Formats: sequence, C-alpha cells, structure tokens
Amino acid sequence: MSKTLLTVITVVEIVALVAVLGAYLILVAQGLRQIVSTLAEVTWGARAVERQLRAVPVNLRMVNQGLTDAAAVLPGLSNAVDRRTGRSSA
Repeated sequence: MSKTLLTVITVVEIVALVAVLGAYLILVAQGLRQIVSTLAEVTWGARAVERQLRAVPVNLRMVNQGLTDAAAVLPGLSNAVDRRTGRSSA
C-alpha cells in the first residue's frame, strides 16, 4: 500500500470516529434534556406537596386538642354507660 492511501484511510477513520462520537454526544444530550424535564416536574410536585403540608401543624394541634378532650370525657362516659346497662368495668 502506498503512503498516500494509508494517510487517506487514517483520515477517513478519524472522521468516522469523530462522527460516531458526535452522534453519541447528541444522544446523551437528548437524554439529559429529558432528565432535566423530569426533574423539573418532580420539583414542581415537591413544591406543591410542601404548600399542601403547610396547614398540617395547625390541623394537628386541633386534632390533638380534640383527642385530649375525648380522652378526658370517654372514661366517664364509659362508666355512665356501664352503670346504666348493668355491666361492670373491667
């Protein structure tokens, strides 16, 4: 083989290598764009959940107060029901 032919083949191989690498880089960039899009949706959803959960502490205080009130009233109510029905408290 001549030196010129070997040089041409080498240049063609290098161009082919660069083209294949460029094609894969384009595919990787598209994949990364899809990931960014998905992460943007996840971020939006997480912020929405955060906004929804802001009311939880206030509501929990109200529920806890109701449960405290119920815990104070229920033993007496249970005893009154037991007395009326003739059952004994165990």
